[in-house]
Amino acid sequence: MFGTWFSRIALFTLTNLAVVLLIGVVLRITGLDQWINQSGTSSLGLLAFSAVFGFAGSFFSLVTSKWMAKRSTGAQVITSPQNELEAWLVRTVEEQASKAGIGVPEIAIYDSPEPNAFATGARRDSALVAVSTGLLRAMGRKEVEAVLAHEISHVANGDMITLALLQGVVNTFVFFFSRVIGRAIDTALSGGEERRGRGMGYFLGTWVAEIALALFANIIVMWYSRRREFRADAGAAALVGPNAMVRALQVLGGGPQEIDLPKDMAAFGVRGRGGWMALFSSHPSIEDRIQALQTAPAGEKR
Repeated sequence: MFGTWFSRIALFTLTNLAVVLLIGVVLRITGLDQWINQSGTSSLGLLAFSAVFGFAGSFFSLVTSKWMAKRSTGAQVITSPQNELEAWLVRTVEEQASKAGIGVPEIAIYDSPEPNAFATGARRDSALVAVSTGLLRAMGRKEVEAVLAHEISHVANGDMITLALLQGVVNTFVFFFSRVIGRAIDTALSGGEERRGRGMGYFLGTWVAEIALALFANIIVMWYSRRREFRADAGAAALVGPNAMVRALQVLGGGPQEIDLPKDMAAFGVRGRGGWMALFSSHPSIEDRIQALQTAPAGEKR
């Protein structure tokens, strides 16, 4: 993940939101929005238009995810191991990737005092897995192995691709309903008279609706993100055993441990939040993740 406040999901979502809003601005500046309304576009045509631009923002975020991850963290890919630790990381990821049935991801280390890790990439066989220097200092190798298995599970589950598809769907409805709302506002301001050309009410209404609906859509995306964390934890438990994953989570959560840790620990970059803010959290709480591992059916606790 990307530090305490920016996980890979938060970065992906913010990038997507920026792209969606930028596309909306470009459409208005170029007059395409006005042309669509003047040409009497049907609701079905507007929906198709919205899908094209909605999925464009999502897939742009997906395709650039590896590049952005490297840029944002300064991650250095291990092309030729320079020491025993780097060689061990490469071997471990290669073994786990083989067990998970995916291509070996790029393996990188980035400099950060936070004990974090992330995986990203547009394809299961061309991903990136990176760990922070803080994580390597804070954990023993069995716990690091569990964190790597968690990230490998994200890749094997195709989580980034599924996220892109989900984001594309919600983007589509953000574009569609923001323009429906803009039309309704413009019609109301014109005294209930439907107009082919749109006024300032349409453009301001659409812009405000895009932002509000995008934030609401983010709740749906974050819900999916929390579910995928449980699946990745279960995948890690299948690869290295549940006990190692539980210990890794305890270290990340600042719970009982044998290693001295910084006080500002976060779970893979984002600590689970309570109350209504949990709706906007990309990760469940450490306690919930540990409980899910400990209460999994015996067959899943290999």
